[in-house]
Amino acid sequence: MQIAALMGKVKSIVITGQSIGGTTASLSALWLLCHLPSMSSPMFTVLCITFGSPLLGNEALRRSILRQRWGGNFCHVVSKHDIMPRLLLADIANHYSKIQTLLHFWHWCMASDPHVIVTGLSSQLPADVKDTIFQCVSKDLELLAQAEEPSESLFRPFGSYVFCCQEGAICVENAASVIKMMYLMLKTGSPSCSIEDHLKYGGYVALVCKQFLKARNFDDEDLPDSSYEAGVALALQSSDLNDKEPVEDFCFSIQNSNLRKEVAFMAKNCLQMAKNDHKPNLTAATLAIRLSKIVPFRAEIEWYKACCDEADDQLGYYDSFKLKGGSRREARVNLNRHKLAGFWNSVILMLENNKLPHDFDRRGKWINASQFYKLLVEPLDIADYYRTGMHLKQGHYIEHGRERRYEIFDKWWRDRSVPEEETKRSKFASATQDSCFWARVEEAREWLDNVRSGSDVRKRHVLWQKIDMFEKYASKLIHNKEISKDVLAKNSSFSRWMEDLKELKSQKVQKFPLWFPDFVDGEVVP
Repeated sequence: MQIAALMGKVKSIVITGQSIGGTTASLSALWLLCHLPSMSSPMFTVLCITFGSPLLGNEALRRSILRQRWGGNFCHVVSKHDIMPRLLLADIANHYSKIQTLLHFWHWCMASDPHVIVTGLSSQLPADVKDTIFQCVSKDLELLAQAEEPSESLFRPFGSYVFCCQEGAICVENAASVIKMMYLMLKTGSPSCSIEDHLKYGGYVALVCKQFLKARNFDDEDLPDSSYEAGVALALQSSDLNDKEPVEDFCFSIQNSNLRKEVAFMAKNCLQMAKNDHKPNLTAATLAIRLSKIVPFRAEIEWYKACCDEADDQLGYYDSFKLKGGSRREARVNLNRHKLAGFWNSVILMLENNKLPHDFDRRGKWINASQFYKLLVEPLDIADYYRTGMHLKQGHYIEHGRERRYEIFDKWWRDRSVPEEETKRSKFASATQDSCFWARVEEAREWLDNVRSGSDVRKRHVLWQKIDMFEKYASKLIHNKEISKDVLAKNSSFSRWMEDLKELKSQKVQKFPLWFPDFVDGEVVP
């Protein structure tokens, strides 16, 4: 594959495409982004730029891309009146033949002389094709622009959208604002120019590049009062949606100045909505303050763990919470557990809704905070899960009961940019480094019970293999001191499991000596 051959030779890959080719480019970029983690090569950036591309997926795809933090990898350039990027936002099922005619027309134009004058080409299309498609898209797009909640079944934009026209270009990222800008710009167009604009991207790109090098000027009476108002005014000017009379426009001429003022007012509100929706750094700063306010809840749980580890009953942190869940002290800890879960769930929700910076999940402060929370609190979640008998209803915790936030924090920890240095511990960890350790203990206890009661030789053999693997895994954690001392408490679930295992092996070693060649007098020998 050509892309695979580039790995290690380039620092970035840019994939582009126009019209339906833009959709192919987006799919290629998504494929590449999905496979990057599995490719053994230095990390490099992927950027997809499309021109007049139809939409690709629905709200579920958009949210998935946001969750993966891939939105910044896609830039979709849309000309002011081009109907192609808006086409799939309308119900076009009853106009299949007209759509086919339009696609063939575009294909013929693109295959012709690239220097051909685009203006007036749409006259070669039947009037009913242009009018029907334009009216259908305009009507449905207006309804979508006014809708408060997105539909799961409809196509939705993702990534950044650059709207360009003769006056310049603006960039919008919020999906609702993208749809509204598509509607407002198309509203100032006509059937003919909605067709011809799809063929003008080369000219628009060249024009925007030239305008980028020029300074923008305002009349003295039009100077904005604030930098924000200045930004909005520039954006409206760049999109040719201000309330001033337009310069000569070969594509369409607005006859009603009141309509232009109405569109300019709505566009200004649309940009305001987009601005208010996207303040990631400010949101992250506010979130840091909220993090400091939940520290007392975490501190109480730490104090509880220390008390359990030093208690005379020698149950340890996990078993104390599991067996004494109804007491007043444990109820307080349980309340703090739920408060911390609510905070971290809100963090993930904001991240997935693109309300936090793109590199939020790679910032050391949040990686370490989430890891510390997971190691401290997930054992309590496991204890509650087995205490309430949820494993009997749904299955064991790791596969059927683990909260999604812990899986996300696992990924943050694995993908952190600065790996932890390999240092040998001199004492046991403050928290067991495998936050699911107690869930593995609960499964191992069930395996041991099934070995005792089972009669099927094959099943018992499989169970013994699982038990042996877990025993070796636990021994490795203990050897590396990657467990908390509560794991080795005299009356902990793990210590009792080890005693039961030792007893069971002693009972069976005489009966099945070939199964335990290294087990003599209740001890494992070299």
